[in-house]
Amino acid sequence: MSESREMLASMSPDELRTAMRTLGYRTQNDLAQAIGVSRSAVSLWLEGKVGVPRPVAMLLRMLVNAQRRVY
Repeated sequence: MSESREMLASMSPDELRTAMRTLGYRTQNDLAQAIGVSRSAVSLWLEGKVGVPRPVAMLLRMLVNAQRRVY
């Protein structure tokens, strides 16, 4: 899968967990409040019961990439 197509894909529960840690969100509630969704939505994503919406996956990947850049 090319990188641009990967950006359009959803996010696995493991990738979501890693993004949360990288961005400093310690709890489901922390992430939920930061992106404007319910804690139960985050819980469903982490359990793999519901896919992470593409816009959310793209936002989190952009934030992680921005944080990794050294200015």
